[in-house]
Amino acid sequence: MISRRFFLTGALGALAWPALYPAMAIADVPQPAKRLVESAKRQIGTTLQYDGAYARLDYPGGDVPMIRGVCSDVVIRAYRDGLGIDLQKLVHEDMGAHFSAYPANWGLTRPDRNIDHRRVPNLATFFRRQGAKLGSDAAYEPGDLVTQMVGGSLPHIVIVSSEKIRDMSRYKIIHNIGGGTVFADGLKAFPITGHYRYFGSRV
Repeated sequence: MISRRFFLTGALGALAWPALYPAMAIADVPQPAKRLVESAKRQIGTTLQYDGAYARLDYPGGDVPMIRGVCSDVVIRAYRDGLGIDLQKLVHEDMGAHFSAYPANWGLTRPDRNIDHRRVPNLATFFRRQGAKLGSDAAYEPGDLVTQMVGGSLPHIVIVSSEKIRDMSRYKIIHNIGGGTVFADGLKAFPITGHYRYFGSRV
């Protein structure tokens, strides 16, 4: 299997903050999006490791230690700390009521509140079920979520930031792809599988 560390340490290591491209702040970001992005930014320099090991979590409000996590943990922490939205609880409840609507990729027969919300395909399903999926022609805006496929088989999720790379027509993203939470010019680095905008329940 292709590992995320290969991409971090290999040719795609340049996805980390590129010092030669200064940041350009974007004004007039809606408040929910701003809070989500700012919460994600606070993880930079704090979440320093990529670790997808299964862990038993408190419920609700469970989390692995802040120093580590995966791409989905960036999203989960940003929603919980920035908007007071607990995706662990919401995904678990929705899976409990509509288990067959979720991917059967892991051979489970019932929801698992320790891991379900940390799996990108489950998050994508939840956001789609909430009416948060955007069309292919929608512009990428701060606070949006984008799912990608890394190496052809590894689902990944990022948060669109409120800053752009100078002289380039895309926002930076905030994500953890192998070495902790970072800014990156990575919006188009991998095939995009979904685009979502979610600031609370719509259904």
